[in-house]
Order: sequence, then structure tokens, then C-alpha cells
Amino acid sequence: MKKTAIILMLISIFSKIFGFARDISLSFFYGASNISDVYLISITIPSVIFGFIGAGITTGYIPMYSKISQISGEEKSNDFTNNLTNILLILCTLMMGLGLIFTSQIVKIFASGFEGETLQLAITFTRISLSGIYVTGLIYIFNGFLQVKGNYIVPALVTFPMNFLIIVSIFFSSKLNLLILAVGSVLALFSQLLFLIPFLYKNGYKYRFTLQLKDEHIKKMAFIAIPVIIGSSVNQINVLVDRTLASQISTGGISALNYANRLNNFVFGIVVLSISSVMFPMIAKMAAENNIKGLKNSLAEAIGGVNLLVIPATIGALFFAEPIVNLLFGRGAFDENAISMTSSALFFYSFGMIGFGLREILSRAFYSLQDTKTPMINASIAMILNIVLNIVLSQFLGIGGLALATSVSAIFCTLLLFISLRKRIGSFGMGKISKSFLKILFSSLVMGCISRIFYLYLLDNISNESLSLIIAIGTGLIIYALGIIILKVDEIDVLVKAIKNKKNASLDN
Repeated sequence: MKKTAIILMLISIFSKIFGFARDISLSFFYGASNISDVYLISITIPSVIFGFIGAGITTGYIPMYSKISQISGEEKSNDFTNNLTNILLILCTLMMGLGLIFTSQIVKIFASGFEGETLQLAITFTRISLSGIYVTGLIYIFNGFLQVKGNYIVPALVTFPMNFLIIVSIFFSSKLNLLILAVGSVLALFSQLLFLIPFLYKNGYKYRFTLQLKDEHIKKMAFIAIPVIIGSSVNQINVLVDRTLASQISTGGISALNYANRLNNFVFGIVVLSISSVMFPMIAKMAAENNIKGLKNSLAEAIGGVNLLVIPATIGALFFAEPIVNLLFGRGAFDENAISMTSSALFFYSFGMIGFGLREILSRAFYSLQDTKTPMINASIAMILNIVLNIVLSQFLGIGGLALATSVSAIFCTLLLFISLRKRIGSFGMGKISKSFLKILFSSLVMGCISRIFYLYLLDNISNESLSLIIAIGTGLIIYALGIIILKVDEIDVLVKAIKNKKNASLDN
């Protein structure tokens, strides 16, 4: 798991950098404005409408495919994939039809603050972007197919062509026609599918029309997936509430929230998803074999890896929120007001970074045990807390209040999952995990304090904010590395061994 996760992290780093180039392009040409708000809402609506179904597919497809393949062979598992694909296409058609009929009402739900030309533009953009749900659905299935075949690299690469086309569409829309922005986002989604197709066939997938609505395997998968769908729909409700309140607080509020969330998700995408993507099929197999000891060890290892990399990122974001935002986005149409709103959101999102990360890992542990109900219940409780805090905190902190509400609810949900999982499988090394957590937190705080002081010193002496920030962050990373080595954090030994094994394997080849 370690070596594959490290490779995925490296790919994710480049992918996220490319993703930042996309966000920077949007901020440069449109800043935090009504146009950027409209664009972001138009691509958020399809992802929210379909995202919860996608989460169910991701969770239910892999274990079901593996079971069919083991019992009945590859041909039957391919038939199952084709049947699921065709059912999904029918479902997408129904959802798109309803979306086109009720576009105006849907946009008003997602962005109640939109009025006049902004509202009309959002409706037009959304109608164009709705066609992308077909591709989104297929990608969920096909990524799962490749992962169950042991191919984690290709699914991680699909964002490269997508981001490239989005950047191109942003540029040309600013020069020619705004509608290119919406059309470009749909074409970008299709590029992901085209990228996957050759690898699907190389791994043995063959499409044929199969439609059996009463198939037992589909029913069993639905039984596994429904609680996940409900739990994920809770997360989508949180997104909906955040966006509609942001549209009421300020013009550009949706964009500021989005830019900050992208920065927050940078670490999540690189570290957490890389670890969880590799961990899930592995612990699902362990659970099926009733290897609870192995499951516990893999889970503890994953939690330690997340702590090792996410905690210092959290402290770094807390200490350098505004300089980071200014460095990445502070140019073009991205003015001082946009910097202020985005920095505030990033600061408060950072508090929940570890909560977001560990929640994903713990949820996957429950899914491997075929318990999708517990994460659903915990997510529902956290959703209620998030909505209440959204309404209260946004009155005092504006956009930052929405981010803080999300962070607090994520941490609360994670604590509930820890308690529930311990009751389910017993102790899984919480004493060791806690001890390591404190060492990592101490090293991170030392890193943050010293690098912040060094940053202010450099700012006074070289008067270049960007250069001062880069040097201070580099220094901070060295300090953190020394700290975890001196304190003998266990996870660093795991990471070093994985890198050495990868290097030795490369030499052997």
C-alpha cells in the first residue's frame, strides 16, 4: 500500500498544481465576481445532483465486482459492469430532463442571492453543464473498474486533460464569448472519459448492451450503496447551504469560498485520497477474510500517514493564510476584497483539515466492514450542526463563518466515527496514534512559530512578500522534518522504508 500511495501522491501533487493553474486562471480573468460565482454554481449543481449517487457507486461497485468475479468469473463481472452502466445512463437521462425543466428553481435554491442578469446567466450556464452528468456517472464506474484491476495510476491522471481544457476555455471566454466557459467545462469532462477508454479495453472491459433492472447483484449493490448515498447527500446539502448563504453575504462570496476550499482540498486530494484509494480495496479484502487484526494495522497506518502530512499543512495554512492567497491569486481581477474574503475562508477551513482527512479514512473502514449505516447517521448529525453553525457564525464572521462551521462539523463527525469504530472492532492502537499525534502537533507548532517569525524578518529586510513566503515555508519544512526525526515519530520510519523499497525495486528492474 505504501509504495502505491506514494506514487499516487506524486501524481496528485502535479495534478493539484495543474488544478491550481486552472483556479488561478479563473481568478485572474474573473476575480471573485458575479461571473465567477455563476460559473462555479453552474458546475456545482450537476456535481451535487449526481455526486451522492457517485459516492454510492464508488463504495458498492468494487466489493460487488470482486465478489462476482471470484464466484462466477470475469465474464459475469463484466456483464454486471455493463448492466450498471446502462441503468446509470437511463437514470442520468431522467435527472437531466428534470434539471432542464426546473433549472430556474434549482439555481434559486443553490444561489438565492442571484438576481437579474446574474440569475439568467446562471440558468443558461447550468443548462449547458447538466449534460456533464452522463460523463461523471460513467467515470465513477470506470475508475472503480480500473482500481479493482489494480490500476490506480490511470484514474489519477484523468484530471490533466480536463484541467487543460478548462484553462483554455477560461482564456477564450474572456476574449470571445462567456458561453465558452460553460461549454468548455462539459468538454473537459468528456476528455476524461476519452482518456479512460483505451485503458478500460486494455484491462479486459468490453461494452455490450445489457439491461436487467431486477438483477440480484444490482439489488445487493444498492443495499450497500443506499446508506452511502444518503450520507453523501448530507454532504451535498452542506455544500448547498454554504453556497446559497455565500451568495447572500457578498458578490464574489461563492468564488471566495471556492478558492479557499480548493486550497484546503489540495492537501486532502494529495494525501488523504491517495492513501484511502489504496487502503479501501485492501481492507475490504481483509474484512471479507475476517482478518480484523490486519485491518486494524492498515487503518492505524493510514491514520498515522494522514496525521504526519496533514497536521503541518494545517498549521502552515493557519499561520500563512493571507500570504498564500496573495501569492497564488493576487493578480489580474483578483482585488484586495477578494484576497480578504478568500484568506478568511482559508484560515477557518484549515481548522477542519485533519477532520476532513480522518473522516474519509474512518468512513472507508466502515464501508470495508459493509457498514454504511454508521457513517450515514454520523454525517446526518454533523449536517444539522453545520447548518445551525452556518446560520449563526455567518452573522459574525461572514464568509469565514461558513468555513468555520464546516470545520467544526467535520471534527465533530470524525470524533463520532472514532467512538463508533472502536465499539465495532475494539482497540486499534489509539494510544500509539495519540502519542504520535501529539509529537507531530508539537513539531508542527514549532515549525509554524519559527517560520512565521522568519517570514516577518525577511519581509522587513528584502521587501518581497512572495520570496519571503517561499523561503519561510522551505525553512519551516526543514524544521518540521528535524522535529519529527528528533521526537522519533513512528510514521517517518514507515515512510522512509517505503521510499527505500521503491528505490530498490526500481534498481532491480
